[in-house]
Amino acid sequence: MNPYFQQTILDADPIDLIRMVYQRAISCVQDAREHLRHKRIAERSAAVMRAYAALAELLAALRPEAAPELCGRLQSLYFYMQERLLDANLRQADQPLAEVLELLNTLADAWSGAAAKLAPQEGMPNKVPDLPGGIHTGKWRPAVQGYEDATRFDTTRFAASV
Repeated sequence: MNPYFQQTILDADPIDLIRMVYQRAISCVQDAREHLRHKRIAERSAAVMRAYAALAELLAALRPEAAPELCGRLQSLYFYMQERLLDANLRQADQPLAEVLELLNTLADAWSGAAAKLAPQEGMPNKVPDLPGGIHTGKWRPAVQGYEDATRFDTTRFAASV
């Protein structure tokens, strides 16, 4: 892995990490569709499994205790997308991949919008509240030392999977 990218992951705040995972999943599904078109079976399968793993990371980042109903809905949606990925891989079909890609793009856009609203502004404290979706954002990293990562997101596991 590119050491610069690995350090970017390790230094990212929790909101950016989730955004990166969405982008990773989107990129993997796009790759899987491209490999499917060119009949590259092993590459397609590997791309599908990387997308599946990214969804597993999103599942692990949910905090049902913060917003049980919304987390339950996101969890169901992530499980559904994982099921569709496996179906696409088994049947070698593009339609499930296209469906997952559309869902991921919608969720990534919504996440970016929520993250923009939560971005700290000048004169505001660095603490960011939990998002309504029950995804724990922890604290923004200040420019000085003492950052406490209060998320469940395992940056080392994500960095190793990229």
